[in-house]
Amino acid sequence: MQSVRQIAQDIVIREGGYVNDPDDPGGATNFGVTIHTMRRLGLDLDHDGIITPADVRRLTRDQAVGIFLEHYYKRPLIAELPEPLQATVFDMYVNAGGNAVKILQRLLVEMGHSVSVDGALGPQSIQAVRRAYRASPDYFVDAYGIARRNYYFRLADRRVASRKYARTRAGSKGGWIKRAEEFISAKYHLSTQEFNARTAKWA
Repeated sequence: MQSVRQIAQDIVIREGGYVNDPDDPGGATNFGVTIHTMRRLGLDLDHDGIITPADVRRLTRDQAVGIFLEHYYKRPLIAELPEPLQATVFDMYVNAGGNAVKILQRLLVEMGHSVSVDGALGPQSIQAVRRAYRASPDYFVDAYGIARRNYYFRLADRRVASRKYARTRAGSKGGWIKRAEEFISAKYHLSTQEFNARTAKWA
């Protein structure tokens, strides 16, 4: 089993280096840390009194790992989830913030658990996750990954500019979908035919 730090380091690798894509609402981003996060945390790395894309460029891998461990793992209480579920929820929290928890909470509601879909892990949600996981451990981790993949598809359905993250120019699975499927058992990965059918309406 990977350590939490190893998971965070994998996330940094998966996120890649500096980008500032105008189609990405996150804005300037380095190793997955957005300029909005750096402003919220007050990370003025060049000490000029303002936090700009230049500060984002200065961010190091180790700093990114530290930010993820503290603000995307410990504080959101992902450490309280069953261990096999932590990696995928942690990865999604880095990618989508509180929506990672909302996906989890909606899944619990669909399974008959009474929880609020508020994007915050509290005692009620944590206990419901633990009960659902104990009842079907293998299924639950895959179910979360599939719900996560569906979330990406819905984003791309609604926003044309986001489709390049879900489908490459060549028409194959884009980064969002491949990222979700890293945490889903191979038997639930979409085949090329299934993926093409799901994205056909984007043509």
